[in-house]
Amino acid sequence: MVIGLCKPKEKLIEEEVISLLTEKGLTLAVAESCTGGLLSARLINVANASRCFLGGFVVYSNVLKMKFLSVEEETIKKYGAVSEEVCRQMAVGCLEETDADISIAITGIAGPGGGTLQRPVGLTYIALATDKEVLVEKYVFTGNRNENRFMATQKAMEILIKYLKGES
Repeated sequence: MVIGLCKPKEKLIEEEVISLLTEKGLTLAVAESCTGGLLSARLINVANASRCFLGGFVVYSNVLKMKFLSVEEETIKKYGAVSEEVCRQMAVGCLEETDADISIAITGIAGPGGGTLQRPVGLTYIALATDKEVLVEKYVFTGNRNENRFMATQKAMEILIKYLKGES
């Protein structure tokens, strides 16, 4: 009788996020624009995510960014919805509205249209906020619409893991 060797299942990135948040006793909330709830969906696929994931906002329109996250209309007019400044305000607004320990915000141009030379398709800002600091990172993803959305959620979780491990 031949017994096959089974490789242990690698932990998914969302499982690592939930595990680290749970270990540290921290809560998370998210504010998503171009990812349209994909980050939330990936997180709640993990069993017991409710221990640390409070929920989030899908704020695709500027009106909802202003209404639910207190993003200032002047900031949107001056910098555009896809900007470091708007992403920062989304993260802070999410934190304030949910009382989470950490928030993640994502805004970008998923594509295929909507890009310019200054703001190409794939341009994405991701912010992590706590009551002590706000970190914002800029990326330009080069995939199709759904690949860009997925990569944005992947990067957001990588940023969060680095932060939770004290590596950022």
